[in-house]
Amino acid sequence: MNNTSNRREALMLMGAASGLGLAAMGSAPVEAEAAAGNTPAAPEGTMLREFGERLARAPRRRDFKTVPMILTEEDQWDHDALKEVISYGGARRQVWDNTDLGGPWLNVMRNSLNAQVWSFKHADFLVVSATHGSAHLALFEQEMWDKYKLADLTGGKFKTNTLIKDRSAALADGNAYENANGVFSAANNSIPALQRRGVVFLACHNSIWEIAGRLVEATINPDALSQEALAAELTNHLISGVVVTPGAAATLPELQAAGFHYAK
Repeated sequence: MNNTSNRREALMLMGAASGLGLAAMGSAPVEAEAAAGNTPAAPEGTMLREFGERLARAPRRRDFKTVPMILTEEDQWDHDALKEVISYGGARRQVWDNTDLGGPWLNVMRNSLNAQVWSFKHADFLVVSATHGSAHLALFEQEMWDKYKLADLTGGKFKTNTLIKDRSAALADGNAYENANGVFSAANNSIPALQRRGVVFLACHNSIWEIAGRLVEATINPDALSQEALAAELTNHLISGVVVTPGAAATLPELQAAGFHYAK
């Protein structure tokens, strides 16, 4: 088997094992299968593959009834999964400080990944998104967008969470990596497309807590939940594959101390 096939199989395994398939994110299963089969045609990264397998096995807790403002116990966030990310041993590791939902954050991560893999030949390059601020809204399932009218928090930029929906370019030929409208192009900018390529999205508890507080204050709270309970519900409805942290800004120094390169 050649390196291209090996890497494709490895990252498909990462996506399947982590629950990153598009069906789990609201797209049709047929589309998910076709898209996964087309990504990605790139050199094999053995370390990245093994990391993905470990990350997939790391538990994610999504059964909270309430959560406090400040997390103090490891079982309040995805400690094991976050530990895997921080300890990733690849020589090239980059963490993006993403705060603007309507900004170019998915595009710049895709560009960085493309250049590292194809230009610099670093197949084990790991991209991590430290997601907070308004960008964090993209990490909630559409169910939460509907229930809590999260589109109202976007200033009219989004009506639904389009960033978790696969795009038609995901079905393009994964071997045609120079296709300007293909799998590796801006036409395929989406969270699931990046997740299939090994990008890890970190969720921020502080952002979740603050969003919950805004909803309680605005009385967009159909179940009349406390802020602690509403924050728990939002945490329980993060999209598949996300790693919950005690706070994105606080996690950035942990990643930088471990050798991750900061990008904004």
